[in-house]
Order: sequence, then C-alpha cells, then structure tokens
Amino acid sequence: MPKTSARLLALLSLLQTRRDWPGTLLADRLEVSLRTVRRDVDRLRELGYPIAAMKGPDGGYRLSAGTELPPLLFDDEQAVALTVALQLAATTPGNGLAEAAARALATVRQVLPSRLRHRISAMQVTAVEPPTTRPAAPVDGAVLLALSAAVHAHEVLRFDYGADHGDAPPRRAEPHHVITWNGRWYLVAWDLDRADWRTFRADRMLLRTPNGPRFTPRELPGGDVAGHVIGTFRGSGDATGDWPCQGTVVLDLPAATVATYSRDGVVEEAGPGRCRLTLGSWSWPGLAAAFARFDADIEVVGPPELAGAFGHLARRLARAAAPPP
Repeated sequence: MPKTSARLLALLSLLQTRRDWPGTLLADRLEVSLRTVRRDVDRLRELGYPIAAMKGPDGGYRLSAGTELPPLLFDDEQAVALTVALQLAATTPGNGLAEAAARALATVRQVLPSRLRHRISAMQVTAVEPPTTRPAAPVDGAVLLALSAAVHAHEVLRFDYGADHGDAPPRRAEPHHVITWNGRWYLVAWDLDRADWRTFRADRMLLRTPNGPRFTPRELPGGDVAGHVIGTFRGSGDATGDWPCQGTVVLDLPAATVATYSRDGVVEEAGPGRCRLTLGSWSWPGLAAAFARFDADIEVVGPPELAGAFGHLARRLARAAAPPP
C-alpha cells in the first residue's frame, strides 16, 4: 500500500480524470478499503478540494467547482501544453491577458520537475502577428471572462457598442462564440434587435449587468464557426487587408475550389463553374502573378493597372520561355 501522502496525490489525480467516481472503483484502483477512501477524501477536503459525495448503493465522489482555486495536478503532457498556451497568451499583443499569463507561466515553471523545465526552456513560443495586422485596442480580461461565461450559460447579453452610443438603449444579443481574428477579439452572436448574425469587436463592448434571460442556442449558418467567421470577414472586405494594389478577376473555376486556396481573398459566385476573386498585393505584377497561379482562364474586372500588369507579366514570361540564343 502506498504511503498516505502518495495515496492522496493518486486519489486527487483520479478525481481529476473523470466527473464521477464510484467509491468501490476508487478503492480498487488505490488498492485500499472503502473506509480508507472516505478518510482520504476528508483529508483532501481539509486541504481545500471541493469533493462532493454522491448517493447510491456504493456511493461515490465528484471533484466539484469551489470558491477558490486549489492546487492542481498535471501529467507531463498537460504541463507542456499548459506552458505553451501560457507563452502564446503572454506574447500575443492586445489580448488583455498578457501580464496575467506571464505571471502564471512563471508560477508554473517554478514547480515543474527539472526534466520538464529543461524541455520547456528549450521550446520558446512567441505569437507573431502578420505585418498587415492593424493594432488592436487591448481587451480587459474581465470582459473576455464575462463574454465566455455568457456563452457557456446561454444568457442574453446587454451592452453598449462603440463610442457614440449616447442615450440609445443597449444592444441585446445571444452570444455563441468568442473568437480571435487578425489580432482582435470578437463575439459571434445573434443580434435580437436586428434578427441576424453579427460579429462584435470585444474592445468596443461595454457590458451591462445583469445579463438577460437564458436562450436556446441557434445553429450557425453552415454549422461551423470558423467557416462562418471567415465568410463574414471576406464579405466585408477585411480579408484582403490594406494592400496598396487590389484587383478583381473572374476565374473559370468554382467558388468552393478557389476559396480553398485563397484564404487571403474575397471569393464570390459568378455563375456555374465561375467565380469572382479579389486579392491584394504589394505590386501590380505581383498581383497578376497571384491570380495566374490558378490553372484557369482569367477575365480582368479591374482596375486598368491590373490588365496592364498582366501584359507586362506575359511579356516577361514569354522571354523566359524563349530558347537561349
């Protein structure tokens, strides 16, 4: 039989791996009696772990949520995953959690075994935003927690939006997902006043309390939040970024095919087997080359600089294809 301290750690580790544990199963796994399990559970409760007892023929136990965060146990893989996630949060600008994540990372590193500390020290992860990302206003961590809690509880949010809301009544929305896009935090929600899906910037939301009533979640269009968000930003033109050169063409390819290989552009249906594609680039020849990578006939919609760039690119490619003298 393991010593009491080791047995308590083993019991705590088991309680963290599943929601409910029958008492007899815990006793079998720990190779002790039911009486010993009950005594060990009482000791864990004295240490601050909120363990609830379940009624039934054999009884059982559940590690519940408490008022304070007790010490936690992580296996090696969980510890590595936790530190990587904290590194990303600590180095992501504008998320409102960087300072808290850095402090949590320092706390975790202090208690890691030496074998894991060396592995994690050699694995430095930094979140790097693309050059086209616009600077985002920081979001208070409390706002993100409140949004996430409302999503989990299915409670209607009431909030003022933007700086010019004045004396207007608060917006009302059914929150569904908290997401990040292009360095900013957003809330995907069903706008009750406009009866449509909306994507709200978290840094522009001023939450009102208390929340509204509970609601039954609706199905997102397509059922996939990632596809819905990408489609939303493409439709608004946000996906192309602030490129100095932007143009549009019609390709003899289905929109679904082009969208798979053009996540930085706006794709629209243009008839059976055809689509309109809008892209951006640093130069007009570079933009023409980006369109030319698709193996299909191309019709230039505009602007005229793009058509000229195609001619320039065609002459350059013809010279490259000519045999040497």
